[in-house]
Amino acid sequence: MKLFSKSMFVVGLSALGLLFAGCSSTMTPQQMSDMLEKHPEVLANAIEKNPDTFMEAVQKAAQAAQMKAREHEAENEKKRMDDELKNPLKPEIQSERGFIGSTSAPITIVEYTDFECPFCGRGYKTLEQVRKTYGDKVKILVKNMPLPMHPMAMPAAKRFEAIRLQSPEKAEKFYHEVFSNQGKLESGQEKYLDSVVKKVGADVAKVQKDKESEKVNARIEADIAEAQKFSITGTPGFIINGVSVRGAYPFETFKTIIDRELAKN
Repeated sequence: MKLFSKSMFVVGLSALGLLFAGCSSTMTPQQMSDMLEKHPEVLANAIEKNPDTFMEAVQKAAQAAQMKAREHEAENEKKRMDDELKNPLKPEIQSERGFIGSTSAPITIVEYTDFECPFCGRGYKTLEQVRKTYGDKVKILVKNMPLPMHPMAMPAAKRFEAIRLQSPEKAEKFYHEVFSNQGKLESGQEKYLDSVVKKVGADVAKVQKDKESEKVNARIEADIAEAQKFSITGTPGFIINGVSVRGAYPFETFKTIIDRELAKN
């Protein structure tokens, strides 16, 4: 059985470098690697004689690597957002599906969501904070991205779109009700979804029929394809006036983009 994965071996080398840095300032990482491949007992002996020091060094090396990776990711994310501010993404905006918020709002947020996804539950709460903060300046178009790993995501999406064919306002109520009670979705499953359909005042029989219709299935498939076209492969995903946010980012991320967009007007 291997005691160390490849990543742990690399971190171990870094840690060993910290231990021996004062002893061999001229030894390169490659030389150290070659030496340890020929004489692995050196590392074993060092760990055995200095276990606390070695583990502390490993932890420091791992933390430094994680910090560097986060900084690199943040730089890439900032660059991507700056590029999209200059060349906005262009999702299809179907006004007949209805918006959450004022139809005349200068900021349009397209949301790609999965009703069962816990991270989408977080995203929902963030959007509610956005709505509370910006009021009529923001409108939200909800689109579907039910993931295969969530068995109740597709049944919820189908009912949501079937209700939308009857009334966007009732579909909005369904959206709020399910996301405000995600725990009930897991425990109650389709019976719970049907109770919400009834609670929001939709025609239950028509929803049961329409949820399996070609139109509903085509809408959901188109939503998924559009998200993937914009490299949104997980949920939640958002496009704010053409700028994508991939994941359950905090309110501050949305605020930064929205404020920059509002400043243009």
